[in-house]
Amino acid sequence: MRDSSPVLARLRQSLQRLEPRRETATTALFSCGHDGVDSALGGGLARGRLHEIFADEEDASSGAGVAALLSLRAGEGRPFLWLRTEAMQKRAGQLHATGLLELGIDPASLLLVIAPDDAALLHAAGEAARCSGLGAVLVEGWGPMRGLDLTATRRLMLAAEASGVTLFLLRIAADPAPGAADTRWRVAAAPSIALEADAPGASLFEVELLRRRAGPPAGPWRMEWDRDRSSFRDPGAGAQGVGAAVPQPQTPLSRPVLPLVAGGTAAADPTPFIRRTG
Repeated sequence: MRDSSPVLARLRQSLQRLEPRRETATTALFSCGHDGVDSALGGGLARGRLHEIFADEEDASSGAGVAALLSLRAGEGRPFLWLRTEAMQKRAGQLHATGLLELGIDPASLLLVIAPDDAALLHAAGEAARCSGLGAVLVEGWGPMRGLDLTATRRLMLAAEASGVTLFLLRIAADPAPGAADTRWRVAAAPSIALEADAPGASLFEVELLRRRAGPPAGPWRMEWDRDRSSFRDPGAGAQGVGAAVPQPQTPLSRPVLPLVAGGTAAADPTPFIRRTG
């Protein structure tokens, strides 16, 4: 593959014309909206940093949901880029534009780039991390990713710090390894709390802070997504943390409703925001 993907090169040039380079001398934070998580982080997650999100195979959609929703909050209205491989596209299904809208994500603000393999994916991530007009970059991988090591994550972190772009590295069915990420999270699904007439409730996740460069691990917490406010929140009446009482689910759903993908090789609706590298 050439040193710079033509698609990403054009994207970077366009975005840099839209927005000047941001100053990042003082690290800015963005809140998740969940009091317990934000408090443990000293106010929120750091922008212009690399954050890792891990999820087991059965929780792949929950991991993707949390990563996408954090990307939305980090960007503050700026577009965000979702990077995945062709193998991931076949395994997990195509992103579903209608499903994104159900979560409050405007597909027009999202560009999906499909890379042929892990090496191209990491190369594209490094290119995208330098695009200061982006609000966030979500890099999605499955299992052990060839070429992803301490050096690779350091490069991504340095690129994020220089541009101010927040990177989320989503690792599905993977084991944590040494890396330079600012934070590392574990995400799993939690049963949603039913609405009136036993209608399915909002998407609910269990998250745990496994590692943080500026402090100790913390959690787990349960976070519910409030689509109207585009924010996470405490489910029920109380904050969720270690030792806190967790409301009992009022619905038998074992997975939150996350209509992000349409399985198989054809999605229920076309996704014109797709680009391919290589």
